[in-house]
Amino acid sequence: MDSRNRRRIGIVGAVAGVGAAGVGAAVGLRRLAVGRVRLRPDPDADEPFGTLRGEELTVQADDDLPLHVEIDEGADGASDLTVVFCHGYCLTQDAWHYQRRDLRGLRMVFWDQRSHGRSGRGNPLHATIEQTGEDLYAVLTAAVPTGPVVLVGHSMGGMSIMALADRRPELFGDRVVGVALVNTSCGDLAEMTLGLPLVLGKLVGPLAPRALRGLGRRAALVDRARGLSADLAFLVTRKMAFADKQVSPTVVDFLEHLIRATPIDVIAEFYPALAGHDKAAALKTIGRLPVLVLAGGKDRLTPAAHGRLIAEALPDADLVEVDEAGHVLPLEYPGVVTGALRRLIARAHPSHVEPDHDEPGHEQERTA
Repeated sequence: MDSRNRRRIGIVGAVAGVGAAGVGAAVGLRRLAVGRVRLRPDPDADEPFGTLRGEELTVQADDDLPLHVEIDEGADGASDLTVVFCHGYCLTQDAWHYQRRDLRGLRMVFWDQRSHGRSGRGNPLHATIEQTGEDLYAVLTAAVPTGPVVLVGHSMGGMSIMALADRRPELFGDRVVGVALVNTSCGDLAEMTLGLPLVLGKLVGPLAPRALRGLGRRAALVDRARGLSADLAFLVTRKMAFADKQVSPTVVDFLEHLIRATPIDVIAEFYPALAGHDKAAALKTIGRLPVLVLAGGKDRLTPAAHGRLIAEALPDADLVEVDEAGHVLPLEYPGVVTGALRRLIARAHPSHVEPDHDEPGHEQERTA
């Protein structure tokens, strides 16, 4: 325990919670609340979300599904290290926008999980964490044929890394030299309460898979309805995904757009896989390497306790817990994520040298 590095970052700000114009408010008040939020000064208003692109590559998964991959080659003379980013449930590779922007110079690989973003629509029977681990192996084989690799996974992307470690442990220690697990869990998500009080969450939780399957059978109708409730979607996204009340409205809009672009039947297909996920045994393999674990203190989907459990099982884990953060640390506190990734790379591949970076202050940590 003493050998592990632990950091806790407290962000001074407004108390988390829902205001008078919360999710259940009347339409008029809801629009007023959203309008006020969007009228605030927004330092990210001109951020070109979704426009950073790399060299495109189509990778065939083991079931012949085309996976959309992009490669940022990095600076001339850079080390042979490649950092591979795996996004989360209902998102795309663009969720790594700030890290892609701020780690230019590294060789980086980004990919869209099956049935997400610009990857092909998979067989519903293949909507499993095990399959996403095999997809990651296909991406590595095609996009990083040689050289050391650091794997970075957010939420479901972290689970994909665990699935790869479970199926192909021989990669870890030779090819894979470091791992970052962000807002993720190694299992026991059946107890997830979705931010509801514990008793209510236990009642609602078992209904979620059935309800989602029912919505999935009416996918076209549900997806049309999702597009008609932009104000409600904005408020729900801000409450469920973020904890910082001052989070950029542009960032919230961007995340809501990514989620809304994920078809409801895809959401329904993957939900049971997440709820049944159990890859605790894979931590023994991952534990051979330097590991970064990032957790949000107010994460409603994969609570910080899950990150702590992962870190406790790993002998060389750097645990960074941001008290006032939710489920999307790469977007909510990008500077924390990027700075921690730089430290991980320095530990995992010491021959890779970057200019010195000062530890950011709290505001810099939030806005990068």
